[in-house]
Amino acid sequence: MLFLLALLPILLVIAALVLRQSSTRAALAGVGTAAVVGMFWFGFDGGEAWSVLTQWWPIILEVLLIIYGGIAFAEASRRTGAQEVLARWLRENLGTGVVPVLAIVHGVTPLAESLTGFGIGMAIGVPLLYGLGIGGCKAATTGLLGLCIVPWGSMGPGTLIASHLAGVDFDALGAASAAISLAVFLGTGIAAALIVAGPGERLLGVLFATCSAFVLWGGVWGANLLFGTAPAGAVGAALVLVMHMVLRRARGNRITLSAEVRRAGAAHVVLLGGVLSVAITVRALGLADSGWHYLASPALWLAIATLTALRHHGGERRATVGAAARSWIPVGPATGLFVLLGAVMSVSGMSAQIASTLTLLGSGYLALTPVLGGLGGFLAGSNSGANAMFAGPQAVAATTLGAPVLAVTAMQNVSGSILIMASPARVEFATRLCPDAPDKTSILRTVLAINATIVAILALLSVLFIPTS
Repeated sequence: MLFLLALLPILLVIAALVLRQSSTRAALAGVGTAAVVGMFWFGFDGGEAWSVLTQWWPIILEVLLIIYGGIAFAEASRRTGAQEVLARWLRENLGTGVVPVLAIVHGVTPLAESLTGFGIGMAIGVPLLYGLGIGGCKAATTGLLGLCIVPWGSMGPGTLIASHLAGVDFDALGAASAAISLAVFLGTGIAAALIVAGPGERLLGVLFATCSAFVLWGGVWGANLLFGTAPAGAVGAALVLVMHMVLRRARGNRITLSAEVRRAGAAHVVLLGGVLSVAITVRALGLADSGWHYLASPALWLAIATLTALRHHGGERRATVGAAARSWIPVGPATGLFVLLGAVMSVSGMSAQIASTLTLLGSGYLALTPVLGGLGGFLAGSNSGANAMFAGPQAVAATTLGAPVLAVTAMQNVSGSILIMASPARVEFATRLCPDAPDKTSILRTVLAINATIVAILALLSVLFIPTS
């Protein structure tokens, strides 16, 4: 009985999303239900409610600012023409065939997604793929596969949420997530190569995809260890893009950076360079656990980068702020409410009740870890929402089983990102970016099959390599 009551807020969220209610309404239903169930059946009182608010408002505020900053930065890039300039430069320098597709899937789209987030990387990746002469159905499908870097999307607010709900270090969680993301990078790369390669090119395409995936994996993992989680996705993706450009240059193709391209990319350099340099400085001074770490927050540097992008377009500032706010409203409050839902369920003991019941499955529960994460990502359409719903219960289940909380939370974090590619909103967005209006059902089936295969591999890895006592 208590298990079903504890599960009720999540079930109501899922039902609301299935019935196509907005994420904000679904999250409100979840928070309200969790508060009522917590008060009447789990002893959740006013003191605990105050504790939730005082403990969680800084993280909620930072997450909301990161989301708004990512949207504003993307809007500024679009309004100033920088996005189009960079897209044209990439289109002119990538060439044709499987290799440029991999440069987009493992480089361009992940880089844009890491800097902005919330599917905005597709707005660059899908048109580039279509511009390479790939049909709309294949362009949309491979463009969705470029969302393989979502744990680091918008510089990691979803991962930040999971770290707080599970009680693990943010950068340690990023590194652990990177370690197990090789399956994701390999799966998306190989799938993209098989989709676009001709019959005689598939074996070579798979080889190229494997090499590209390993470069992305090494770059993201290494950046996590050296610089921290926030910039790791962008650094790894940039490394892949540089590798592809160097290889193209080695084949005799000249690559130039005009003044227009340098101006268009200046804000991106400010964003990534600012986060990296301050993060390194804060770490070197031993201030990572103090309030000074906020100087390296993506929230601050997204604001600075947006102002940099608009430095010669003063007339666009007010329009950018307004447009970003309108785009933020359906996303920001819902994300904050999902975090609040996770916090209430954790503090009230509801997460512990869910976990203790599910752990009756014993070590077999570990096979469900990526399945639950994937379900959350598919329904919520964001890593933040998936982690807010399930990171807490997964961490408690890990403790009950005697499994490493960091490993289980990393599996939740990665799997909660995969099925975002197949979420209806993302598929709809991808198809709208293609002039020939490809069939959404076909794209959804293909991406869902690829995602399900990767989740199955992660489930197997969970059972084989995560120990329990």
